[in-house]
Amino acid sequence: MRNLRTVAHPFCLCLLLLLSSSLSALDRQPGADYRARRVALSKMLDGGVAILFAATESEGPSAIYGFRQDNNFFYLTGWAEPGAAVLIAAATEAKGNTPARAYQEVLFLPAHDRFQEKWTGPKLAAGDPDAAALTGFDRVASLDQMHELLQQLLPQHVEIYTATAQAPDSTPSTMPMEWLKRVNAVPVYASFQDAGEKIAELRKHKDAGEIERIRHATDASIAGHRAAMQAMHPGLWEYQIAALMQYKYMDGGCERPAYAPIVGSGFYSTVLHYSLNSHQIHDGDVVVMDVAGEYGMYASDITRTLPANGHFTDRQREIYNVVLGAQQAVMRAVVAGKSMLTGRDENSLYMVAYNYINSHGKDLHGEPLGKYFIHGLGHRVGLEVHDVGEGVLDKGDVFTVEPGIYIPEEKIGVRIEDIVMLDESGKLMNLTAALPHTPEEIEAAMRH
Repeated sequence: MRNLRTVAHPFCLCLLLLLSSSLSALDRQPGADYRARRVALSKMLDGGVAILFAATESEGPSAIYGFRQDNNFFYLTGWAEPGAAVLIAAATEAKGNTPARAYQEVLFLPAHDRFQEKWTGPKLAAGDPDAAALTGFDRVASLDQMHELLQQLLPQHVEIYTATAQAPDSTPSTMPMEWLKRVNAVPVYASFQDAGEKIAELRKHKDAGEIERIRHATDASIAGHRAAMQAMHPGLWEYQIAALMQYKYMDGGCERPAYAPIVGSGFYSTVLHYSLNSHQIHDGDVVVMDVAGEYGMYASDITRTLPANGHFTDRQREIYNVVLGAQQAVMRAVVAGKSMLTGRDENSLYMVAYNYINSHGKDLHGEPLGKYFIHGLGHRVGLEVHDVGEGVLDKGDVFTVEPGIYIPEEKIGVRIEDIVMLDESGKLMNLTAALPHTPEEIEAAMRH
């Protein structure tokens, strides 16, 4: 045994160092933050349990930027490696013949596959030293034990919350949960509920660590937009601008794009989700750039509109100022606990923007411009660029304000998109305030 320890100890130490390094590659929040979320979710389960599975490693185009964890799984665990599972069991009081149950949580990790790890790098397994400390979980078990542990831990009559989806879609939990049912790992009398809405309610309001990561992604993305302003000129291709912006925000620490970059010039400035980025930029074009990165799993989302030659025409400036005026009107109208991004009632920020656009300026036929504002005003931002969460905006919400006007007949599309948040006092903070907003500021930035 002494000789075995002598051989094994250096290996374990080396593995632990490698694992610690790989875990720190992604900027995770402290383990206590994720535990607090798990405890908060447990209190919403009415005595039930949540069972969620991590994403698995993918192949093909979706893996260009490497494995990315399922958003809900990462939100609850901070765990960025594939193939794991989590059990969260709510604390319950004694009732009749059923004893009380303390809060329980288990992270299930795959066993080591030494051959696969030659290709993908070392992974943490349940039996590794400090597995609990590295993951921040009370208990870490092997996936091979999941069948047995669920049979021990789950009462016959229990509500199981998991990630469900409408056919033909699926989630990382769909197939594993079906397998657990087939092998009788979960009780016959268990009922199944969707955990998505409950997790979405938690994800809606961002904590300090989440805001810090959104700020980082936003600051790096701002650097990308500034680089584009300085490089822009007729004759470039849209993909060259997109590539420059991606280089700058990844140089600033972002791991990947938050979404496919959109750089649309001329007529293509009026195409909302144009992502081919395949046309040459001409003198006299306006160029819509909807480009941002992701840092520590958290997205940014920024749009600016530039004149290709550095100078807006009178008509382009007129349309731009209408969009800017609508955005400013919305920002003045935001009230924590009252305002909604969408809808058609008096508390809808969308209607503030629409009414401003529809009462300022005309098209070439003398018609109001409201019909050219053809998308929503904004959305929450977080682990997804269009993050989960409905209802009124409140403290801790991070969201976009992005009015736009798109007139194909004139080949003029203008969108101005900023990320804002409501701080703990309910005050609106613009996270993209450092990026030029007015036509004059943009023209000045393009000269330097």
